[in-house]
Amino acid sequence: MIDEIQFYEPNDDFGFLSNFALAAIKLDGVVWPSSEHFYQAQKFNDPQLQSLIRRASTSDEAFSLSREYAPLVKSDWVAVRDGVMRDVVMAKFSQNPFYAYQLVATGEQVLTEHSHKDAYWGDGGDGQGRNELGKILMDVRHQLASQAPYNLVSYVDSAKLPTKFGTF
Repeated sequence: MIDEIQFYEPNDDFGFLSNFALAAIKLDGVVWPSSEHFYQAQKFNDPQLQSLIRRASTSDEAFSLSREYAPLVKSDWVAVRDGVMRDVVMAKFSQNPFYAYQLVATGEQVLTEHSHKDAYWGDGGDGQGRNELGKILMDVRHQLASQAPYNLVSYVDSAKLPTKFGTF
């Protein structure tokens, strides 16, 4: 069994774990195309800039827009960013049951955002980063796994099924 799941690109096997994966969420009455859209928009106080980021056609574009307007980032952003990330990740999986089941199915495996670009949210590409996103995902997984309907399903990598032709 795999002890660690590394993820990064939204189209990879475990890409649903990425904030760049398109999984619509509704927060404060507003629908966001992905958790990345919401997270990047929260860096700013200006509602028009938040709306511009929300309307970005891709998560990559939302990320790029936040970089373009970096001088306007809230002064307290570093102090509040972890809470924003925790809230948006919980919303993503609470509102998207298919992804929630997939998250719970990862069991006790370590979840690592394998990013050479980010040593805070990811592992820095060399395993030395803080992996804060992975930690949040594992916390959300633990919370979901303890509540219905996610605690009602047992996940196995394989099962042996007896048939009249033998066990498979």
